[in-house]
Amino acid sequence: MVIPAPQPRSTTHRSPPGEVTCAVCGSESRQVMFRAGAPEQAPDLDLRPGEPLRSTMGHWLQQCPRCGYAAPDISQARPSAARVVGAAPFRSLVSEVAHPPLSRRFLAWAHVLEETGAMHEAAEAMLQAAWTADDLNRQDLARNWRLEAVALWRSGPGLDAEQQVRVVDALRRAEAWDGAADAIAAMLRDQPPEAVRQVLALESRLVESSDARRHTVASALPPPARRPHVAHQKLAGRSSLFGWFRRLFGRR
Repeated sequence: MVIPAPQPRSTTHRSPPGEVTCAVCGSESRQVMFRAGAPEQAPDLDLRPGEPLRSTMGHWLQQCPRCGYAAPDISQARPSAARVVGAAPFRSLVSEVAHPPLSRRFLAWAHVLEETGAMHEAAEAMLQAAWTADDLNRQDLARNWRLEAVALWRSGPGLDAEQQVRVVDALRRAEAWDGAADAIAAMLRDQPPEAVRQVLALESRLVESSDARRHTVASALPPPARRPHVAHQKLAGRSSLFGWFRRLFGRR
């Protein structure tokens, strides 16, 4: 008799909906409480997590049904968030029917972050909006939002190696070939760690072949173990991928 190998268990967890008070408008609504678990597959080059976490984006953000405020936890709000949410640009954004509903949620969070000065966090949220467009095969939107994410990253404080690699990948996925090549050259001049050089070598080959498709970190850093993400815990020698997921969901 053949005994099947045990399957890895995801720790991603969705609690039953609970009542949450919006920190912006004070209204109560039922929201799903989501806790991110570690992925079991390698992340993309822009660090979009692998499965099973990859398919849970619909639970990453809560949104107030009254004022439209969106965040990982709407019971908390950045200073001045109420002013941003009440302004016309935000109202127009959350009601833009040309954009998919889930995308609008991430765009709303990105807008609040940008308007309250959190440029790098806004770039993260904008890139996540691009991921939702990828899933719907809306490459026009994904391209535009990746370029906006790059602009947000570059308008904030200096970028670390991890963020610079993600900028390179965003430019490549947006088919901004010259910009991606320039960003790769600039990073290589700074003599980054070996793992980063390996990723940049792959990005360079993809740019040269005008390949704008999704590729994973495992393509650049072949894993020695069966569980790909374990082999890629440190891209730039400073933070684990799981630590990045904790930052992604705002959990310190």
